Amino acid sequence: MSKMKTKSSAKKRFRLTASGLVKAGAGNKRHCLTAKTTTMKRQNRGMFVLDKQDGDTVKQWLPYGLSR
Repeated sequence: MSKMKTKSSAKKRFRLTASGLVKAGAGNKRHCLTAKTTTMKRQNRGMFVLDKQDGDTVKQWLPYGLSR
């Protein structure tokens, strides 16, 4: 059986932690920043861990994990 393909969009947007959780970058920080509050922009700076259900979906798109 041939190898499964990894979704290219998923490998650019998500990272796996050492314990197998999925991290993603926060949204709402690309344009129209003058309309957004300073608190919102500050809280969206880093990455966050996805919920278990969402993480399981993303792991299907990354069959062999991420090697970054």
